[in-house]
Amino acid sequence: MSAVTSQWSPRVLSILRIVAGYALFTHGSAKLLGFPKVDMFANLQIASLYGVAGILELILGALLVIGLFSRLAAFIASGLCAAAYFIGHVSASTFFFPLLNGGEAAVLFCFIFLYLAVAGPGSWSVDSARNAA
Repeated sequence: MSAVTSQWSPRVLSILRIVAGYALFTHGSAKLLGFPKVDMFANLQIASLYGVAGILELILGALLVIGLFSRLAAFIASGLCAAAYFIGHVSASTFFFPLLNGGEAAVLFCFIFLYLAVAGPGSWSVDSARNAA
């Protein structure tokens, strides 16, 4: 591995974690806080499946953005996104075709978070700062 690659890989990993965590956080904030406004979440019940997903998205997204308990948060987020795909998108005829069932984001999030659970938070994270101390 070149010096440039070894220097930048942990930083780019951090950027991936932050961006993916922020995207997950916005899903939760749309559901629970009404921002950004998404019409289908206007009268969301907190005890509903979408409400529970929103709580998880908000908490896990925030943890991932700051890089705290990153591996655990990413692992749980990966499972959440897998469940979202199988519960909210898949049908017998579209199981292998996320393009047809609108589940591309759920599949990509699932595997991005699974990668982060294995690879760790990168160098710009609370976890890294705690381990360095």
